[in-house]
Amino acid sequence: MKKIRLSRIMMLIAALTIAGICTAFIINQETRDFRIAKNLDIFFSLFREVNTFYVDEINPDKIIKTGIDNMLKTLDPYTVYYSESEADYFSFMTTGKYGGIGSLISNIDGYAVITVVYKGFPADLAGIKAGDRLMKVDGVSLIGLTSREVSEKLKGNPGTTISVTIGRNGSEIDYSLRRERIAIPPVPYYGMIDEATGYIRFTNFTQNCVEDVKNALVSLKTRNPKQIILDLRGNPGGLLTEAVDIVSLFVAPGNDVVSTKGKVKQFDEEFRTTKAPVDEKIPLAVIINSGSASAAEIVAGAIQDLDRGVVVGQRSYGKGLVQITRPLSYNTQLKVTTARYYIPSGRCIQALDFSHPNEDGSVGIIPDSLISEFRTRNGRTVKDGGGITPDIVVAPEPLSQVSAELYLRNLIFDFATKYYWAHPDIKNPEQFSFSDQDYSDFRNFLAERGFSYRTLTESSLNELITTAKKEKYYDIHKDLFTQLENQISHSLDHDLVIFRQEITELIEDEVISRYFYEEGAIAWSVKKDKQVLKALEILNDPPAYNSILRGQSGPGFLSRDTEQPEMTAFIDRSRSGLIPV
Repeated sequence: MKKIRLSRIMMLIAALTIAGICTAFIINQETRDFRIAKNLDIFFSLFREVNTFYVDEINPDKIIKTGIDNMLKTLDPYTVYYSESEADYFSFMTTGKYGGIGSLISNIDGYAVITVVYKGFPADLAGIKAGDRLMKVDGVSLIGLTSREVSEKLKGNPGTTISVTIGRNGSEIDYSLRRERIAIPPVPYYGMIDEATGYIRFTNFTQNCVEDVKNALVSLKTRNPKQIILDLRGNPGGLLTEAVDIVSLFVAPGNDVVSTKGKVKQFDEEFRTTKAPVDEKIPLAVIINSGSASAAEIVAGAIQDLDRGVVVGQRSYGKGLVQITRPLSYNTQLKVTTARYYIPSGRCIQALDFSHPNEDGSVGIIPDSLISEFRTRNGRTVKDGGGITPDIVVAPEPLSQVSAELYLRNLIFDFATKYYWAHPDIKNPEQFSFSDQDYSDFRNFLAERGFSYRTLTESSLNELITTAKKEKYYDIHKDLFTQLENQISHSLDHDLVIFRQEITELIEDEVISRYFYEEGAIAWSVKKDKQVLKALEILNDPPAYNSILRGQSGPGFLSRDTEQPEMTAFIDRSRSGLIPV
């Protein structure tokens, strides 16, 4: 009898506990729902009052877009709202396709300037060249417009025509162009960089990009390569499913590639290789840098975790978050972060901790105390919380300041334009050689443009002198300051001699692209590329290559404090900051 009574008491306690939990959940849910409804009502009321009483007319589209954008900024930079007017840009990001003339533009000296022309598309076929200034579209001036505003005027439905006026060498030329469906190739170049080594440059994970990579790999296989280099530097990522398919080109079916875990369980998935690989045995090197992100990191990380190949270069960006797109009303879209992804070893390589922002809204890197060790298939140690660390760390040499100034101020770009029109008859790369006379012409060009610059050391000393004058120490130590100024001052002529080689390489890269497009520029530079050469060195040394994969030579972990600056001798041709038209 006592047992029955005790059992009933326990059942009653359990029922009350469950009821209490359910009641608390319902109350919490109701409280949360009320807070949402309350704040939405406040927002609507506020907008109504501003719209009614503000002194000037407001633009409802602009003010609401600004409000939405700033709201989403409190989450992470990958959760983004796209208005109806941005539908084309949204489509371009996911597909790499748009209706236009086939070029990229950027703002230079107040003009929208053609910076890249894609081979075989309307702009190229019409004779438009890199360096041309866009002056008018259909008779309407473009002067003073941003690159994005100019892009909106140039892009449109395939098959429609536009009239474009460009400025070139002091003259204006009119072109009539028929827009086409433009598909930016995710593999701008592939080829054999020596008799044994195939090379694939892969720049974006857009829809069906796996077909381009597969075609490149199959084509290279006809030339019997002994090894392959897959270059993912500057690849910002894209579609996760494409990353799985890329790994499948090198890995047998049934292998884990990536899994996703989030708050909404329906988005939790596991992705494995399912297709027969093109080659699961050929030695493979994957090159990454700090611009390799998202899907590019999934590919590099899976190759590393499965011990399928070696990873060379710099630590990757560290984006371990997954986004999906949700259609909203009036043809708008929301790209929202729904999950974290985990590569085969079980690690998540997200570097920034958006879930725990600082009081000022900033976010920091995952602290070392929270970084965990994981194991690859062969037992090698890898870590989470900070991107993919290469097995072989190769940081390209940073550019000298004079080279960086020349590049960032578009002086190398402008000189390449001038060089092209002075030498229109170069038919193949073997004909091109940047001579002593060419470099002398470049120095004269800089003199004509009045180029000068101040080193960071000089700028720092100037700030010190300013502070010393405010604090009345300058006059006391005037001789010391004067001596320092004399000792650290630079000479442009001297710098142009000392750093001639790297300046010449930057010029050659830009000039070659004018004659032989992006494909030619990559082919020209890849054989001198420090990171490519290191990958080649490892592949050419089978014992060293196998030693890395067996875990007998550990990953080349690189301290966060010792990474090289972003401005490096490797010129990222991933089109960052350029706008398609």
